[in-house]
Amino acid sequence: MKYEDSEKNVRIVAKEINIDEDVEFGKDISVMVKGEFRIGSYSRLGDNTQIRGNNVVFGKHLFNTSGLRIGGGGRQHPTANLKIGMRCTIHNNIINICEPVEIGDDVGLSSEVAIITHGYWLSVFEGFPASFSGVKIGNGVIVGYRSVILMGVTIADFAVIGANSTVVHSLLNKGVYVGSPARLIREIVPLTSIQREVKLDEIIVKYLQIAKYHGFSPKIKASYPFVRLNGFRVNVETFEFEGMEDEETDDFRDYIRKWGIRVYTKRPFRSKFAFE
Repeated sequence: MKYEDSEKNVRIVAKEINIDEDVEFGKDISVMVKGEFRIGSYSRLGDNTQIRGNNVVFGKHLFNTSGLRIGGGGRQHPTANLKIGMRCTIHNNIINICEPVEIGDDVGLSSEVAIITHGYWLSVFEGFPASFSGVKIGNGVIVGYRSVILMGVTIADFAVIGANSTVVHSLLNKGVYVGSPARLIREIVPLTSIQREVKLDEIIVKYLQIAKYHGFSPKIKASYPFVRLNGFRVNVETFEFEGMEDEETDDFRDYIRKWGIRVYTKRPFRSKFAFE
């Protein structure tokens, strides 16, 4: 099968192509996979992207900026498979899929993160190392700027990997990890009820300053865990929402995302101000 957009220089070739509704492609995208290529609804694949491998599957609400490279050495193998879950954000990452890479839901790969699934050079008969093993990243993980994840690693749900870290061994518990090799520096402990109320008030006060700068004057009422903005209501614990959306609610969703409150609707994260 083949999908082409000559105006944007987008070319996708695969045995099976599944592009769901409201998917946005940037410019200069080349996808050549032997098996299935799938990208879920409300996703964006950015400029200057190259994808090679066997099967490559992206879930709903993927957001990619630009410069993504998927494939690398071993991309012609039957094990060259990548699966990324829902609501993930990725950037100009290098994802080697000589062996399978599986990434869960709500994962962020910061700029220049690399995932490597093989390592070798000189002859194994002379005692030199060779390693081939997949990588699995759990749900809710954030991997910091210029970090490297090496072959055979599993990362637990809700782990935080600091910038410039090298993950050489599996991280099996939720927590904050930094360094080379990455090591646990602190556990993650939820806020108390009182702390949550104080934090929500702080977020609202700061947002009102941003909204004014953007030329908006929203009506906001907050009673933890609910925030009502105009006719739109969000639960900041469950991320559930209801009501009517507009440019002001888009702007609010853009802002609270910076606090890890990631509310996904059919409207993308694009405030009017940011794109003028």
